[in-house]
Amino acid sequence: MQIEGTEAKRKRYAAAKDRAPQLNAERNRKMAASAHAYVRGSTERFYQWLEDSNRAFLPAGPDAWICGDCHVGNVGPIAGTHGGLAIQIRDLDQTVIGNPAHDLIRLALSLAMAARGSDLPGVTTARIIEHMILGYEESFAETEDELDDSAADAMPKTVKTLMREAAGRSWKHLADERIEGIAPVIPLGKRFWPLLKLERQAIEALFTQESTRKLATALRHRDNDAELRVLDAAFWRKGCSSLGGLRFAVLAAVDSGKRERHCLIDIKQAVPAAAPHSRTAEMPKDDAKRVVAGAQHLSPFLGQRMLAEHVLGKPVFIRELLPQDLKLEIEQLSRQEAIEMAQFLAGIVGRAHARQLSSVDRKTWLTELQKNRSKSLDAPNWLWISVVELISAHEAAYLNHCRRYAMQEAA
Repeated sequence: MQIEGTEAKRKRYAAAKDRAPQLNAERNRKMAASAHAYVRGSTERFYQWLEDSNRAFLPAGPDAWICGDCHVGNVGPIAGTHGGLAIQIRDLDQTVIGNPAHDLIRLALSLAMAARGSDLPGVTTARIIEHMILGYEESFAETEDELDDSAADAMPKTVKTLMREAAGRSWKHLADERIEGIAPVIPLGKRFWPLLKLERQAIEALFTQESTRKLATALRHRDNDAELRVLDAAFWRKGCSSLGGLRFAVLAAVDSGKRERHCLIDIKQAVPAAAPHSRTAEMPKDDAKRVVAGAQHLSPFLGQRMLAEHVLGKPVFIRELLPQDLKLEIEQLSRQEAIEMAQFLAGIVGRAHARQLSSVDRKTWLTELQKNRSKSLDAPNWLWISVVELISAHEAAYLNHCRRYAMQEAA
């Protein structure tokens, strides 16, 4: 394994204790970038609000796997092992068996903050919430055969463009973005740090396991019996809310000779979920197995490409990064784009929930959602009240975070 960098880089990042301050500083920097970025990186604050608020006013949805961190950036194109491509939930760190209403509130908050970041008026936010619940409810009215993300209609223009881009991407695109080229080495620097000796040994052991080899050979264009070799590996400084846990990038070779193909595998520590879970439903106690199980139910294309393991005694989930996996980034939206995006994304989340439920449970949940609607605003009052409270709380918390960050920068 070619995992040692220059002597200077080894000294700079060698000790695990030296990583934490840098990771924390990076997390603070990312969260200070915008109010929407702060919302994405503060899942715990969302669930603290939920804990402190009056839960009685929220509808008691049926037990189902939920995303738990259902914001705009956690939805996007996902490739399946057999070549399919669909818009699905792409981050399941917080997944639990819980109340689907929590995903709706979190998504509504994210969309509302994106609207504010686009300087859209409050009236547009009200329409966003209306169309979001419309898209969600429409997905529950579909038949079993229609609950398929790859067949989702009425994609907004932004999503169609992203899907076309995803469909045309190759290994070279992924390698250029992630590891700065197709050379069989991970460049050490700001994003990738050298491994500690124990980490290197643990990864070597992990990649001798048959389960890991099968994960890498699962794609349809690879030989099921192909060998798997580690070419390089590094500690990966990536993400925002997950910064601080184990995160490794592994560059591996599948097969050999002229048939050899490279792949990039992401190993991420599974941490306990902040999202409240059902007290009666059975859910894996191991956090890595919980994440994989949630992915299999909510995002089938992603779930079939994931594996739960342990590294250095900590639960991790493993997946190969594919060129087609992209994040839906929203910088600026027009009024119409924001409304269309809200309805579409809520439909994706609705399908993910509905696929798990019987026709009776789907009908019951739909009926519950349609109760107590305002005559002038076709969205549940509990959803609107939740969004208003959360925007107020997160805007204040964001400004205080920026003040602290600015003071730290000046020190």
